[in-house]
Amino acid sequence: MSLDWIKPADRIQQLPPYVFARLDELKAKAREQGIDLIDLGMGNPDGATPQPVVEAAMKALQDPSNHGYPPFEGTANFRRAITTWYKRRYGVMLDPDSEALPLLGSKEGLSHLAIAYINPGDVVLVPSPAYPAHFRGPVIAGGQVHSLILKEENDWLIDLTTIPDEVARKAKILYFNYPSNPTAATAPREFFEEIVAFARKYEILLVHDLCYAELAFDGYQPTSLLEIPGAKDIGVEFHTLSKTYNMAGWRVGFVVGNRHVIQGLRTLKTNLDYGIFAALQTAAETALQLPDIYLHEVQQRYRTRRDFLIEGFGKLGWDIPKTKATMYLWMKCPVGMGSTDFALNLLQQTGVVVTPGNAFGVAGEGYVRISLIADCDRLGEALRRIEKAGIRYQPEVVGAGSELGV
Repeated sequence: MSLDWIKPADRIQQLPPYVFARLDELKAKAREQGIDLIDLGMGNPDGATPQPVVEAAMKALQDPSNHGYPPFEGTANFRRAITTWYKRRYGVMLDPDSEALPLLGSKEGLSHLAIAYINPGDVVLVPSPAYPAHFRGPVIAGGQVHSLILKEENDWLIDLTTIPDEVARKAKILYFNYPSNPTAATAPREFFEEIVAFARKYEILLVHDLCYAELAFDGYQPTSLLEIPGAKDIGVEFHTLSKTYNMAGWRVGFVVGNRHVIQGLRTLKTNLDYGIFAALQTAAETALQLPDIYLHEVQQRYRTRRDFLIEGFGKLGWDIPKTKATMYLWMKCPVGMGSTDFALNLLQQTGVVVTPGNAFGVAGEGYVRISLIADCDRLGEALRRIEKAGIRYQPEVVGAGSELGV
């Protein structure tokens, strides 16, 4: 019997194919063919979760009081750990009872915030390129996404002056993310001051994704939106334990900021889930209380890999700026080759997996994102394979024929 009459809702059919899912299919086929993949695609940190965090989880598992439903708003201890961490890290005072909400990872919270606050037809400002949840959540909610095209010559910063006044007056929410996934761009404090003033002028809710703030290098300290005077009146900020503490599979994140917005998200979530397993919240408390030496070790790991790859790709013709934060490099495709074709070419010829930039929006075309999720031995092997395959970057010469570089 045909089931063609059972169709997904329009909101699902409107979503473009999820590139990461397609990459997983291609990687599975490559492994079936016996190819030794070096997967630098997804931002999935390598290495183990810190041992104190694991031990805290094991101990919490033995406590029967953790085996029931957790509080919808998260445990009081975890919420206090979140606000204490924010005070220590950014000097921001938050009320643990109303201005902090644990999440099943930041991706869940970012998407559900869209459902909680966006009505069909509402205008939502989203940079391009951007983390997919920033535009897919609004699309699922029925919002009208207005893309803010980011450009390399502007250091991948949002140019607020390019937003038409009539668009700004209609806009309800602006999603943004610095340090940025995928471009690894950072924003100065002055930018945050400008975007807060812009949002207050046009009465726009700011949603800042600060998931990579702790992966900062060379003395750089990212800015929290909530450090800016008046930001808490019109904004919230999302965080995750996935990257800093190697807890991607644990699915623990949180949102802080405006109490009314957080209450709206909490109300939605009470109808969708029962929150994070209490034992995991205990483990997350431990993570947020780890001494800074652990953070320094993580930063050193990614800084070393960053320098190694930038130097290696430099020998193959690429000029990649030295990033100040995140676990990514944002690299141009060879002249004349699109993001998807270049990523597929790398996979098929070398077994090296990267993410095509168009997965992050139209303005990501022409780039690929490389995740620093392998040690230098494997990164060196990736570079050797690319060099052996004859893949290089050759800058376009005006008046000359274009070269694919492959």
